[in-house]
Amino acid sequence: MDVLRRYTAAAVMRHRFAHHVRSVLSKILLCRTPVLKERRYRCPQCDYRSVVYNSCTDRNCPECSGARRRDWLDGTSQLVLPGVNYFQVVFTLPDKLSPLVLGNRRELYNLLFLAAWRALNHFLRRNGKFQPAALMVLHTWNQRLEHHPHIHAVAPGGGPALEGDEWMTSKHPDPSYRKPYLVNVEELGRVFQRRFMYGLRRLVRQGELKLEGEWSKLHDPAELKRWCQELQTTDWNVYVEGPQHGQSKPAHVLKYLTRYLTGGPIGDTRILRDEDGWVQFLARSKDKGRPQRVEPVELRGTEFVRRWALHILPKGFIRSRRYGGYHTTKSQAYLQRCRELLPPDTVKIEEEPKTPPAGERTEPECPHCHVPLESISKTPRPSWKQVFEIEVYRSAAIYCPLLHLLRSRPP
Repeated sequence: MDVLRRYTAAAVMRHRFAHHVRSVLSKILLCRTPVLKERRYRCPQCDYRSVVYNSCTDRNCPECSGARRRDWLDGTSQLVLPGVNYFQVVFTLPDKLSPLVLGNRRELYNLLFLAAWRALNHFLRRNGKFQPAALMVLHTWNQRLEHHPHIHAVAPGGGPALEGDEWMTSKHPDPSYRKPYLVNVEELGRVFQRRFMYGLRRLVRQGELKLEGEWSKLHDPAELKRWCQELQTTDWNVYVEGPQHGQSKPAHVLKYLTRYLTGGPIGDTRILRDEDGWVQFLARSKDKGRPQRVEPVELRGTEFVRRWALHILPKGFIRSRRYGGYHTTKSQAYLQRCRELLPPDTVKIEEEPKTPPAGERTEPECPHCHVPLESISKTPRPSWKQVFEIEVYRSAAIYCPLLHLLRSRPP
């Protein structure tokens, strides 16, 4: 957060950011400052007084992520049933597509979701013979904050049979295979690629993508065909990971996804140093022979902000989606049917106690008496229209120097 406060104004002057991105950055910089008003507390024992400034509540804000993550985890944990194996499936787009995706985020992120689900749905219905379900989360960065769009999915390895009244489990074609199995990853990758490329060609032909500069050549059908054929020869990475130790716990299955939902692409724990206009942070090594090795990466402060801002999603875009039996309109009936069909002797897996996610702010307490503080006054946060437009809030520029830039959209 301190890094963003220090370098955002310079980054906005140096790089061309969309109006929505600049608006989000401004909200984050004003988070928990006097501009957004405050709540006042007192200690009932020693009369200690405390002022807590209101938060911006933006989903990209590193300081406002805790409550959103907790709520999401509480809701999605209800989808996970004891005694069922759950698999993590990752669908990744090739780096060659990244520039085109950045210019058409909403359309191509939506297509990424759709292609991933249709590929998974196809195999689970054809090979597993059961009703599929999946929880998918969009992740747009790698450890170095570069644009790297991919989908993380959680899918059960079994479900109600498509035909008949029984519980079906996905099984490996080789009867001697003993580990939990979902699908053939190579075949899944090929179908995912075909689904995405079919949708991409359709979007281009229908004129739904912005094709500017070097991408304008794709308006030519012959050039589009040649480019698609070349793209299909590149690496489309699909990865399937089964449950560790042969069983799944809800906390293990879903906990890793929560960190991708809110708060931006990097946490404070990975930032090592911020000195003389340079930011140094930890990232996994690019050495494929040592994938778990961590090494320092150094970027200029303005470049750090630019990369961070690459992962601000379009306004209103939904990062977490449910498909199949997990869809909001089907989940209640689907889960009830699963409970009816699961073997009665299924071993119940105890859920880990719920704890607030790291970094979440709890109710304030007195630093002397260590008792909860009593609320004595609350001033509602002003609307963003007031903050950005009414002259009374010109003082906001003290905390966010780029506010004046929001009055006009970028060229």
